[in-house]
This record gives sequence, structure tokens and C-alpha cells, in this order.
Amino acid sequence: MRIWVSRPEPGAGRTARRLAELGHATLVAPVLRIGPGGEPPPAGRFDGLILTSANAAAPLAGAGFPAAPVFAVGRRTAEWAERMGLRSVLCADGDAADLARLVAAHVRPDGALLHAAGEDRKPEPAASLTAEGYRVTTWTAYAALAEATLPGSAAQALAGRDDALPVTAALHFSRRSAEIAERLCREAGLSGAFRALAHYCLSPDVAAGLVELGIAAHFVAARPSEEALLAGLATSD
Repeated sequence: MRIWVSRPEPGAGRTARRLAELGHATLVAPVLRIGPGGEPPPAGRFDGLILTSANAAAPLAGAGFPAAPVFAVGRRTAEWAERMGLRSVLCADGDAADLARLVAAHVRPDGALLHAAGEDRKPEPAASLTAEGYRVTTWTAYAALAEATLPGSAAQALAGRDDALPVTAALHFSRRSAEIAERLCREAGLSGAFRALAHYCLSPDVAAGLVELGIAAHFVAARPSEEALLAGLATSD
């Protein structure tokens, strides 16, 4: 099976390598690219640093905060944080609710927390932690910028104009990237080809974005992790 990976780098390349290990061909054609957030790091002392995306790990490591525990939403984010030189990294290995519980188990309720996030982000876990009495500062550490047009390699493949295997599936790691992929395909006159793909989604929220566009998810991971998503390639019909 040849699978479209539309997530931004550096995650796209890593996912492609995992797919190759599983015996799949890939089309690596990101519809988002990661850029600087444009905000300087906030001043102050924090009792905990929150990461909901691996993309924020490098900016957080470069911000020079004093030693504080780092709470990562998942294993990949935790691994990337450690690779960037961050210390005392704790992993929730789940979703935003799991992350909030992990923070609550290690930081007192009136503690100061820094959430290093992207420009496009969800209210959790900051909303739940704020409701529990934590002082949460959100820093826009990076921005995920949409490509203006569908990448040429994706357009060629979806139109059946390359010499590789046909693309029959797509992996969606975020609601935004799935929606952008659909829009760029539609603008390129390839909406039908996009809709015909088997869509594998990281979470129910990602799948909901496709459903709102009239596209059913072929598979939704039981947990929001790359491992659970890729496992669906073997178990889904």
C-alpha cells in the first residue's frame, strides 16, 4: 500500500521510515511547514513546562528556562524533548486529559506552568489546569503554516501521473492538516481522489474534521499515538 503522509517535517520523514519498516510505500508531501512563533519567551520562573507537540521542544530548549520538569503529551514528544536537551521529561503517553492529570500529580495546584504551544492550538490542557487553580502561561513557540498550493508530488500521485504505486491511503495527525489537505486537493481539482483514499486518523477529533467535510474516516486510533495509528494499517479492512 502507498500512503500519503501530509504532516510537517521533521515528523513526516520519521513516519515514512516507520511505514517503510512495515512494508509500505509512502508519499511524503506535507501541507504544513513549521516556522517561528514570533513571540519572545516569557520571563519568570515556572514549576512545570508543558509540551503538547514535539515542534515546541526545540524553541523551549533554546529559551533557557531554569530546570523544571517537562510534561510531554506523548512518547514521541518526550523523546524529541530529550533529544533537544531538555531534562526531567515526564510522559503522559495519552491525550490532553492524561497530560493534565500527570501535571496535577507532580505540581501543586497554585503552581506556575508554561505551555509551549503552536499558534493553532486547542484550549486543553490549559483550561482544565486553570480551573484547578494553576497559573498557566501559554507561549506561542512555533507556527504551523499552511502551504499555498498542493505539493506537486501529491498532485502528480493523486492524479495518477507518476510511475509509482497508486496512493490508496492517507495518515492524518491533526484536524488542521486533514482539513488543509482536503482544501488543497479540492482547489487542485482532485477532491474525488482525496475522498477515495482510506483515511487513517490519530484521534476522534481529527476524524470529526473530516466528517464535517462529508468524508468518513477509515480508521481512528484508540489512543492518540503514532504507534496506535500505524497499528490500524494491519487491523483495518
